[in-house]
Amino acid sequence: MNPAPEFLTVSGTDIAFRRRSGASPGLVWLGGFRSDMLGTKAETLDRWAADHGRAFLRHDYSGHGESGGKFADGTISKWLAESLAVFQAKTDGPQVLVGSSMGGWIALRMVQELKESGESNRIAGLLLLAPAPDFTQELMQPQLTDAQKAALTEQGYFEELSDYSDEPNVYTRALFEDGLKNRVMEGLIHTHSPVHILQGMEDPDVPYQHALKLVEHLPADDVTLSLIKDGDHRLSRPQDLAMLERSVEALVEQSG
Repeated sequence: MNPAPEFLTVSGTDIAFRRRSGASPGLVWLGGFRSDMLGTKAETLDRWAADHGRAFLRHDYSGHGESGGKFADGTISKWLAESLAVFQAKTDGPQVLVGSSMGGWIALRMVQELKESGESNRIAGLLLLAPAPDFTQELMQPQLTDAQKAALTEQGYFEELSDYSDEPNVYTRALFEDGLKNRVMEGLIHTHSPVHILQGMEDPDVPYQHALKLVEHLPADDVTLSLIKDGDHRLSRPQDLAMLERSVEALVEQSG
């Protein structure tokens, strides 16, 4: 049974988070688009952190899970600012960022922002699960139908059935416009820490070729890409979760 969440107010919105005290480097979970901090992978990491005496922090973006705000008001910049605020207020010392899908984009932007503020030493490593950086432009824009483009122009959003929820996904014009401002796959992404990517080759949402393209933008040193031949987007099967745990353990050990 999970304890009730704590809350941090960021720009007037109550952001829900849960944290486990423990040794550094700890783990910080960054979930995907419309996911929450009580999902299978986050729960697996919480158990791993408890078993190994490591700190663990997870939160819900605004409009997600137990946090306040409206989902349709969300953008990458907004969710990034919330993630940075929780990270800086509720963690100490170096941390391994674990980003799933859109959370991988948030993680890479956090690295850039922390570098700008002189806090690169706060990142001990990155574990990216089916990472979807720049997904609005790289993955969605080329696939938009004429009707979807018209809806974005005329009403500012379109809806699409979700394979993961009874509620449709909502994509706004603001999300696409803001995505352009947050692109990371335009030049070399200096992480200054080891990066491990887990990517399913049967992922219908983020093709494994996207992970290969991301690797091209990362420094050659300390980057590991593990392709899971029969893996899907969730990467939540027992064997996927076991690989998640092994990867986290390796990154923590590598960072000292």
